[in-house]
Amino acid sequence: MNTKTKGLFKNPIRRWSWLFMGPIVAAFCIGFVWPFAQGIYLSFCQFRLIRDAKFTGVSNYVQAFSDESFRHSFWYTALFAIVSLVLINVLAFTVAYLLTQGLKGSNLFRTVFFMPNLIGGIVLGYIWSMIFDGILSHYGTSILLETKYGFWGLIILMCWQQIGYMMIIYIAGLQAVPEDMIEASKIDGASRRQTLFKVTIPNVMPSITICSFLSLTNGFKLFDQNLALTGGLPFIIQDDGTTIKTTEMLALNIYNTFYGSSSTSPGMAQAKAVIFFVLVAGLGLAQLAYTRKREVQQ
Repeated sequence: MNTKTKGLFKNPIRRWSWLFMGPIVAAFCIGFVWPFAQGIYLSFCQFRLIRDAKFTGVSNYVQAFSDESFRHSFWYTALFAIVSLVLINVLAFTVAYLLTQGLKGSNLFRTVFFMPNLIGGIVLGYIWSMIFDGILSHYGTSILLETKYGFWGLIILMCWQQIGYMMIIYIAGLQAVPEDMIEASKIDGASRRQTLFKVTIPNVMPSITICSFLSLTNGFKLFDQNLALTGGLPFIIQDDGTTIKTTEMLALNIYNTFYGSSSTSPGMAQAKAVIFFVLVAGLGLAQLAYTRKREVQQ
């Protein structure tokens, strides 16, 4: 088949590709690009209804940064994201490593560990709230009465839900480690520990990159579990009369701000949402760049 004949087969595909790509691009623009652009514009406006939006400049951002509850939510969410990132990935990798060592019944264990990921966040939150209240009631307290219980309750819930999903990714990475490298390390006299840290983990870095990104972004974006488990409670009242919910994370803080009673609440909430997006996107991209540099090229 000569070049001219090949062109006859390729040209129709190129000619009609817009017919297939057009609806996808249109849906992406309508469902993401336009709402995103409109959201950025509204963050500079004061409004109750979108059609009544009035441009007010950066006043919403000034109010957002001066909001004590928003600053508290930021540091609380950052701490939660770091702790959950470490625990989820360490535990998920440990479980994945054990299940790839020829353990009897490993397929059953994989299914059991993955199942919590199939349950919705709201349902999980209510299930664990009953579990924690049942345990803490024996000590005369509740998960809604002490901040430390709310924090570790969210950590346990997040780990229980996410470990199984990350485990599947780590298992795929562990199974892709070249067998000849493992055998070579054994021949050279490397111990199991040395093989793990010098051969296995460097070759699993692509999986670590993916799982770290998912854990980090999921930790910052947590909403429904936070809403169902603690609702941000308990709360403290500042000297100026403002209320700070001590277990309220960023996404829940934005939600509560938007439906606040003040006429400036929607605009300030929109400004918080833009700040939230920049924060999560920036941290996610930084983490991807950092871990990708440590990936081993096979």
